[in-house]
Order: sequence, then structure tokens, then C-alpha cells
Amino acid sequence: MPKIKSAKKAWRQSVKRRKRNLESKKKIRNAVKSYKKLAGEGKKEEAAKLIPGVYKTLDKATKKGVLKKNTASRLKSRLAKSLNKR
Repeated sequence: MPKIKSAKKAWRQSVKRRKRNLESKKKIRNAVKSYKKLAGEGKKEEAAKLIPGVYKTLDKATKKGVLKKNTASRLKSRLAKSLNKR
């Protein structure tokens, strides 16, 4: 545990940020997983309806700094590519 007041505050902030980042990553994982499940089952139309929601979660995470811009772009590209491939 930190002893200095500023270090204590920094620690509290980092715990709060970590919690927020983990929540955001969890939302991304769930959105992508549900999309991939539908795409894998061959339900192309239903998977296509989920894409805007998945993109939204990725963009929000990027805006908050959870993901880097290129990482989000790469994931979105791969998702779109997988939908078109099937």
C-alpha cells in the first residue's frame, strides 16, 4: 500500500480505471462472441443486424482509450470480412 497521499490517490484512480477498462473489454468480447456465433451458424442476416452494435462498442472503447484506433479498425475489418466470406 502506498504511504504518500498523492500515491494513494493515484492508486485509487488506477483501480477505478482498471475496473472501467475491464467492463469495456467484457462488453467487446460478448458482442464479438454473439456475432461470431450467429455468423458461424450461417445466420447471415441476423449477424448483419448485430454488426452496427459491435462497431459501436468497439468505437466507444477506442474513444475511451481501452483499444487503440488501429486495433479497433482491424477487428471491424475482420468481422466484415468474415460475414462476406460466408
